[in-house]
Formats: sequence, structure tokens, C-alpha cells
Amino acid sequence: MRKIAVIGAGQMGTGIAQVSAAAGYQVYLSDLKLELAEKAKDGIENTLNRLLAKEKIGVQEVETTLSRIHPVAGYEQMSDADMVIEAATEKEEIKRKIFASVGEVLGHQAILASNTSSIPITRMAQASPDPARFIGIHFFNPVPVMGLIEVIPGLGTAETTVQTVRDFCGALGKEVVLAEDEPGFVVNRILLPMLNEAVFVLGQGTANIVDIDKGCRIGLNHPMGPLELADFVGLDTCLDIIMVLYNTTGDSKYRPAPLLVKYVEAGWLGRKTGRGFYDYTGDAPVPTR
Repeated sequence: MRKIAVIGAGQMGTGIAQVSAAAGYQVYLSDLKLELAEKAKDGIENTLNRLLAKEKIGVQEVETTLSRIHPVAGYEQMSDADMVIEAATEKEEIKRKIFASVGEVLGHQAILASNTSSIPITRMAQASPDPARFIGIHFFNPVPVMGLIEVIPGLGTAETTVQTVRDFCGALGKEVVLAEDEPGFVVNRILLPMLNEAVFVLGQGTANIVDIDKGCRIGLNHPMGPLELADFVGLDTCLDIIMVLYNTTGDSKYRPAPLLVKYVEAGWLGRKTGRGFYDYTGDAPVPTR
């Protein structure tokens, strides 16, 4: 496998493109408009230059990595890609439209993968040209830093597809968790109910933001409190994932916290909007309540 295509030049897609190019793959990086993909490549360059300034990488590595990333608009140029990774927003209807469009140019042996964090793979595979070559490949944010990838085969995924993807993840220097196609897979099946429960605790007045996060950081030895982590992930993404768990299983234990819904409706989505459970507009984050 030599060529990778990444659809979606947001934070996740940009990270996937960066680590793939650094590992030696030629990468097509696509978004709705070419300028968005080009802007994402500029962001990668800035990231690499910061690493260069810290002497963590050399000039040659920066130049070589950037030379392997090719911003594109649309999907036509992806016809020679060995694997196409969809990294769009966590909305199934959007992902399905992408799969249908990519299917028109996807090579006969190429793999189509979704960087979903919760949506069932078998269900989405029905929008792909060949379920045997469709798989879930869940990267964690920030991609260049996090060492784990979840690989999720669907019911119809071929074993050769699974092995090829596992080899790809290994080439990126990542550890692999192989998960069954169940809502939320492994990590988010465990993590999101915890984050959601932290919002219930806040909404019910059991403790304030600072004490909830302090309690989990110190009491559970977590590097980041649950509300701080929810802000980092994005409250809209947290809500999307918990709703997938709730709607797919019908289990009331996944009912979203009303305060989480309220924050999303207010547009307080966390770090990316400057405000969530913390206000990020000043020199240091400040609790919003």
C-alpha cells in the first residue's frame, strides 16, 4: 500500500494525513473546497515547524513529509489510492453520502475506511461499493500524539482487509485494539458514559466544574478531568456519540445529560468555539459556572 486518501481536512483528517505522510505514504487530502485542504496542509507545516524548532525532527523530515501531502477537491484523483479514509463529522447521513460518491471512483482492490468513533460499521457498509473492503479505523485526537487506533470490522469485512489495515496502523507506529462492531466500540463505549455522567453530576448540583475535574484527576489518576476532556473532544461530538449509543441500544443508561444538550444548543461546544464548561477566551481557562 503506497497511496492513502483522506476525506475531511478538519482536525482528525489533518492529523491522519500528517502521520500517514510521515510514515512514507503519498496522501491525498480532500475537503469540500481546495482552499480548505490547502489551509489544512499549511496547518501541518506549522505543526512540523514547531517540532523542528524544538529539535524533535529535522529539516529533511519536514520537507519530505510535506512533499507527500497533496491537497485536492472532490474524489476523482482518489481512483489510484490503495485506501480511502473518511474523516468527516460524526453524522451518519453525511458519511453515507461520501461513501456513495467515493464508490464511483474507488479502485477495485482499494479499501474504504471510516474514522467513526461510534457508528456501526455493518450498517454503514451498505452505502459502500463492497462491504468486504469496508472497515472502521478509529484514530484518537490528537492523531500525531495518541498511540492507539481501534480497528472495527463489519459483518461482511474480509479478513484480508482487516490484516491490511492492521499492517497500515503498525506502519504508523500505532498500537491496535480490534473491536467488535458494537455501538461505541471499546474506548467510547466506556468513556462517553463517564463524560455524560460528569455532566449529570454538574447539572444536579452535586459539585462544581473545578471539583468534578479535580476529583477525577486526583482520585482516578486521570490526566484530565471529564469536563475538561469533554471540552477538548467537542461537546457536539460527545452528544453525537452518546446519542448513537442511546438510539442504537435503546438503553436508558445512555440518555444524554440535559445540560450537555443545552450547551450544544447554545453553541458552547468547548475549546473549538472558545466556550464550553470552561471559557477559553482569556489567558487561562475559567469555569463557566
